[in-house]
Amino acid sequence: MKVVATAIVTAILTSAFWLFFLGATGKGRDPGGDNVVLASPNGKVAAAGDKKVVYTGKGTLTVAEGLVVGPAGLAVPVEGVKPGQLVDTFTQSRANGARLHNAIDIMAPEGTPVRAAAPGRIEKLFESVGKGGTTVYQRSDDGQWVYYYAHLNSYAPGLAEGQHLNQGDLVGFVGHSGDAVAAGPHLHFAINQMAPGEKWYQGTPINPYPLLAARPVAR
Repeated sequence: MKVVATAIVTAILTSAFWLFFLGATGKGRDPGGDNVVLASPNGKVAAAGDKKVVYTGKGTLTVAEGLVVGPAGLAVPVEGVKPGQLVDTFTQSRANGARLHNAIDIMAPEGTPVRAAAPGRIEKLFESVGKGGTTVYQRSDDGQWVYYYAHLNSYAPGLAEGQHLNQGDLVGFVGHSGDAVAAGPHLHFAINQMAPGEKWYQGTPINPYPLLAARPVAR
């Protein structure tokens, strides 16, 4: 009985020490001082590599090397790009003012890895000649969102329609395919809110900028 009691007391004291240590040093917390975490937009725990956490705090949290998750639970989909580097191009005009951009352009060197912003299934791999070029349409696990990655240099090896990606999994590589220019390789990233029954090319555009950058939209 004494041995058992001693073991219990030791376990309690050890736990108390680690709780104090983590609280005092800030380890296990995000830069804003809130508990560590990573949660996908649908509320499920997402995986980035072999690390799994849940994000409930404010600010940003690095989940895997080169990948940053914003306060909405979406990862900046270009490796190495931080929220503060993003520019809100959602309402900019395109085609000589004929249409709105309805996306953000994330500038990065040619060949930079593009990673899944959230968990979801690859619904369509599409070569959009003269427009988005090499593109990926990924539908969220709950079916309510489609994440669109365009102007890719190439797809991730083995990427296929119907394949499920976890947050942070490789989608492809930054390029300038379609109507992008070689001097400005970038990822064209869009989010569409999907009504029941809508196909991969439909949906209502949602500005990704405030979700990734935690900043107000440009006026």
